[in-house]
Amino acid sequence: MDIIENSKVKEKVYIEKLENGLTVMIIPKQNTNKKYAIIGTHFGSIDNNFIVPEDGEEIKIPDGVAHFLEHKMFEQENGRNSLDVLSSLGVDANAYTCNTYTAYLFECTNNFNEAFKELMDYVQHPYYTDENVKKEQGIIEQEINMYEDDPATKVYMEALKCMYESNPVRIDIAGSVESINKIDKEVLYKCYNTFYNPSNMALVLCGNFEIEKTMEMVKDNLVEKPVQGEIKRIYPKEKEQINKKEAENKMDISRPIFVIGIKDEVKDKVTAKKALAVEIILEILLGKSSKLYKDLYESQELIAKPELEYEFSNNYAHILISGQAQNPKKILEELTNKINELKEKGINEEEYTRIKKKIYGQYVMEYNDVDSIAGIFLSDYFKGIKPFEYIEEFASLTIEYVNQIFKEVFNTNKMVISVVK
Repeated sequence: MDIIENSKVKEKVYIEKLENGLTVMIIPKQNTNKKYAIIGTHFGSIDNNFIVPEDGEEIKIPDGVAHFLEHKMFEQENGRNSLDVLSSLGVDANAYTCNTYTAYLFECTNNFNEAFKELMDYVQHPYYTDENVKKEQGIIEQEINMYEDDPATKVYMEALKCMYESNPVRIDIAGSVESINKIDKEVLYKCYNTFYNPSNMALVLCGNFEIEKTMEMVKDNLVEKPVQGEIKRIYPKEKEQINKKEAENKMDISRPIFVIGIKDEVKDKVTAKKALAVEIILEILLGKSSKLYKDLYESQELIAKPELEYEFSNNYAHILISGQAQNPKKILEELTNKINELKEKGINEEEYTRIKKKIYGQYVMEYNDVDSIAGIFLSDYFKGIKPFEYIEEFASLTIEYVNQIFKEVFNTNKMVISVVK
């Protein structure tokens, strides 16, 4: 068992890769009654074309299978629903699918052992029939139709389609009505057996745990499976330039909403250091304390502080700036001007230092919550980022490096805007 400790946040994580390939991370937190468990598989919405390690067969699946699998995992052969069982134990349970992985989780103050047994039971015992797949198609179809009527989803997805021509990140996580109707139990079992192998999964536990007893409990709840080779994922080649500059739609909303995107290039993989640099730059450009935000807010061009995000995996990377505005294209124009201005004169060192300290403080605060810690560790694991790597990388950040990333990433020729009026 490996132990990684960080003196800055006074936390440590115990990591063991079990014989069946499952990576287990335990973060002990002595001064809390809450316990949190999350298990994830490296299978997300973008993984629609892959080679099965067992026999070398290339598989192409309909859009939305990862999300469909997540929905179906709770139904058991004995007729019970594991979400109902977990609720009866007084625990808060959930699951989610994103572009690159699927996760199942719960948090509780009591009945952890019983809840953990149930979690591991339903994740390791799939049950799909023609009837329950057909029923789920109807449920997910309603969900897809609901999100198609949601302005926030619409403006986000259209921004992705502006940036990407072929990368599957442009496809809705749930798929489409047409694609989910192509899913059958054979497809689900093929994907489950490929991606839900322990060697493609990770488990993170955070709370008041005794390490050795907890690790034994984990091992006692594992179904024996042989270690599987690496899954080769096949993605379409994406062009470096954007797909189109803008998208505009009309929906029933009181004020226009927008997403400005900047497409980034992934040459190898995005490092924690680069992600931190982008985060600092975004705050300097349009954070709550920035001059541009103050000017746009006081002139009533911006309704509120925009959301600033850097989304990335080993297959894609992009910046998203989203919010409400009287005239979204005015925000794009002002932001473009600010980027060009800062590129000429460089980032102010005093402002850089202040924002860096602010973001560092936010990262440290995240280690107060067991759910934040566990969720971050799982997400980072699938991105190839080590525990505490973000905290450690703050020390190596320099204004020279941040200015370099600014010039490389914030390319105004790769900016798009999606608007819903």
